[in-house]
Amino acid sequence: MKPIVQVAEELGISQDSLNLYGKWKAKITFDAVNKLTQGKWGKLILVTAMTPTPFGEGKTVTSIGLGMGLHKLGHRPIVCLRQPSLGPVFGIKGGAAGGGKSTVEPMQDINMGFTGDINAIGLAHNLLAAAIDNHLFHGNELGIDWRTINWPRTMDMNDRSLRSTVIGLGGKSDGIPRQDGFIITAASEVMAIFCLSKGYADLKQRLGKITIGYTHDGIPVHAADLKVVGAMAALLKDALEPNLAQTAEGTPALIHGGPFANIAHGTASLISIKLGLSLSDFCVVEAGFASDLGAEKFVDIAARVGGLNVDAALIVASIRALRYHGGISKAEVNQPNPDAVKRGLGNLGKHIENVRTLGPTPIVALNRFRDDSGQELQIVERFCRTQGIPFAVSTAFEEGGQGAVELAKKAVDAVSKGQRSRPLYPLEAPIEQKLEAIARDIYGATAVDYSQDARRDIQRLNSLGLINELVCVAKTPLSLSDDPSKIGRPREFNVLVRRLHAVTGAGFNIAYMGDIVVMPGLPKVPAAENIKLSDDGTVTGVF
Repeated sequence: MKPIVQVAEELGISQDSLNLYGKWKAKITFDAVNKLTQGKWGKLILVTAMTPTPFGEGKTVTSIGLGMGLHKLGHRPIVCLRQPSLGPVFGIKGGAAGGGKSTVEPMQDINMGFTGDINAIGLAHNLLAAAIDNHLFHGNELGIDWRTINWPRTMDMNDRSLRSTVIGLGGKSDGIPRQDGFIITAASEVMAIFCLSKGYADLKQRLGKITIGYTHDGIPVHAADLKVVGAMAALLKDALEPNLAQTAEGTPALIHGGPFANIAHGTASLISIKLGLSLSDFCVVEAGFASDLGAEKFVDIAARVGGLNVDAALIVASIRALRYHGGISKAEVNQPNPDAVKRGLGNLGKHIENVRTLGPTPIVALNRFRDDSGQELQIVERFCRTQGIPFAVSTAFEEGGQGAVELAKKAVDAVSKGQRSRPLYPLEAPIEQKLEAIARDIYGATAVDYSQDARRDIQRLNSLGLINELVCVAKTPLSLSDDPSKIGRPREFNVLVRRLHAVTGAGFNIAYMGDIVVMPGLPKVPAAENIKLSDDGTVTGVF
């Protein structure tokens, strides 16, 4: 690794503009960010994917590899990634900083706490939770109906036992008993606000708009009413400065914020993306999961809020994922099967359609694994040719940036076409119309159904004047539909909206489809069992 001061200097950032966290990582001061983002912007390459499988398809590896490949071609790229959550790191997924020769460094630090941003977000969230119950304890002057409180506690850990809790048990001085629960910090509205805020003033305004519940008369109660917004913002002051790191080959990387894409909008902070665009020719931005979640939300939410354009979109695929979506069992998914690959192309084809619907020029990046056969690779290449889509194989995991040079050339060519990304719906459209546009055009659904709870939620949102807000769908990432068992390209299906929830600080309404868990649980054998600390202080097992 290069000293982080050197990485900054190569970007034109002086050491005076850094808050150093040791030798290998730093935050860029907000004064410097404001100055640096006034100039000309580079081009934004969004990295999305076909529908993921339980095995992982290498989207982060490919994003990092693309950045390194662009650097090898003589360009000035920056990679913008989300910060890993400790829940998945210790759970089923493991680390989220790449792998092999395509990583962001210092990898161990990035995966396990980094500069403390997620901790600060959790503290700000829990301060508001404590203020709510303190207000109830001291007489409830605002007249909050405790049954409507929708602000749980949070922690950056997978712990299913905390999904539903009862608080305030004990004596009279221990608070008022009521039902509560925990969500993982990446699902917190504070995380979404953090990643959509433009600066300190916007951050405070958004925090103040958080709706924590309602009075007995149905009037919304906001965080500003509890008078702790200033303290919440103070906790987030340093965290809002973007984090500078580097790839395994010294390419600059900004790693800042980490909302989940199956619940929130699933991309790094707008502050870091705008900074990346200001400092580079090409800013490579990873969006969570596949095009039906990360890419749609980036175009409809993040790009619209941030005034961004997506110049090209990379769709990461793998032979293993195509086999899986072709109906092969988990036990056989690593064995060559050309017929299954052909059947799985329907899923990839739908994601190509989705990117075209959203506007950017699509490129298919096949992340190659060792058990991929030449025949299977040819099948995918021929398919992309018939679709008129640029195609490249990436071997960044094994070869670093050199393994993504061909992919980088295709990405540069796609950007040169000058396409504009376009939202799916106008803000003034009714909530139902927005949801139908997403379900029909992106998921391929026939229609949208609504539960009775969802109908009541829509009526409330309309009565509160929230009809013009953005829509963020929370659904499974494992299917284009709302049913994780529907692999491949489902057809002739409806999606069911179970409930809706206004996150007024973030500025969107969340529509829940299917059974979405906002506090994950650990698997039978969690990744944490493989993480060790040696006697010399070396951490191993974080992948």
